Amino acid sequence: MANGTYDIITVGGGMGGSAFALAMADRGARVLVLEREQHFRDRVRGEGMHAWGVPEARALGIYERLRETCGVEVRWWDTYLRTDRIDHRDFPATTPHHSPLFGFYHPEMQEVLLSAAMQAGAEVRRGASVREVKPGGVPSVVLEHEGRVEEAHARLVVGADGRTSLVRTWAGFTVQHDTAWRMFAGVLLDNSPLAPEAWHEVLDPDRGQVVFLCPVGRGRVRAYFGYPKDAHRRFQGAAALPRLVEASLSTGAAPEIYAEARAIGPLATFDADNTWVEHPYRAGVALIGDAAATTDPTIGQGMSLTLRDARVLRDHLLSHDDWDAAGHGYAASHDQAYTVIHTVEHWLKDLLLATGPEAEARRARALPLIGQDGTRMPDLFGLGPDVPIGEMVRRRFFGEE
Repeated sequence: MANGTYDIITVGGGMGGSAFALAMADRGARVLVLEREQHFRDRVRGEGMHAWGVPEARALGIYERLRETCGVEVRWWDTYLRTDRIDHRDFPATTPHHSPLFGFYHPEMQEVLLSAAMQAGAEVRRGASVREVKPGGVPSVVLEHEGRVEEAHARLVVGADGRTSLVRTWAGFTVQHDTAWRMFAGVLLDNSPLAPEAWHEVLDPDRGQVVFLCPVGRGRVRAYFGYPKDAHRRFQGAAALPRLVEASLSTGAAPEIYAEARAIGPLATFDADNTWVEHPYRAGVALIGDAAATTDPTIGQGMSLTLRDARVLRDHLLSHDDWDAAGHGYAASHDQAYTVIHTVEHWLKDLLLATGPEAEARRARALPLIGQDGTRMPDLFGLGPDVPIGEMVRRRFFGEE
């Protein structure tokens, strides 16, 4: 705006920033979105959204838009224990909201949502470099765009700038970390015979390895490989592709998935362990998505949680004249949801991916009981933060009663 004052300034125009900007601009808010990339490019990141994220996308008004442009609805999730299929779950039939899994090619999704935010009335500046965020009663952002440095003020600044968020640093949030013990690698493949109607997960619990294959449309598949930190050298660059395929096959993935496939995107590896801030709102600055909390991509809750953050922050702002109170309400809700997700993530990794004699004994006790009674498994993938947790749930999951 001409006077440099907005209701909301969103730093980051990816999934969270664009979805939130769209939701608020659509309700009449004056929104500025600052996105550093002129054109979104392929990077290795999440592209499979769990079923509990679909109701969040619908509540934000973006689901049909994504489905009609770049989204892939996926009905089935096939889970393999090495080469044996142990589950073939029909998500629309087994979730209370009857939602499918949902995938997309990440840069296409970003373009769709950022364009939608613009159409709703948000001002979008691409190629903008944020130099500083100043929290306070009237927070502001110092930015450079098209060779000009300016300071813009807002009622609320939203940090949607990812897992290495600078907004988080400038606003004085303290970052918490889990102990680093897992890595996650990925590459985009073309010409793979994998059917688009199913996700594939292959587990090798004794080595703590997992292969995950996610169709993203037009015959493309994002192929991931997760492993303990010291089990393999990083997979980085085209020369590492044969090693990635070899490791995936040794985990139990079917050879035909890779036989004729070719890499059409970068191959990269990153730390897979959780980082988060407690109470992601302070002094006029709210954090959403990975800026507020990352989840282990092996479990893959990040995109659904990002959309929940955007929806919950929107709802609190629309229901309060006092946006400071709304920010604190959002942060409390986020913390509650993340605690559930973080807790169940740890349970799943301890049972399915931890290595050593103690972990093997745990699996020998728990997995046969889960096979007999699937309700012992907390349904994080279908219910997200609505899944119940507590000591009784934990003991049933680990076969301790």
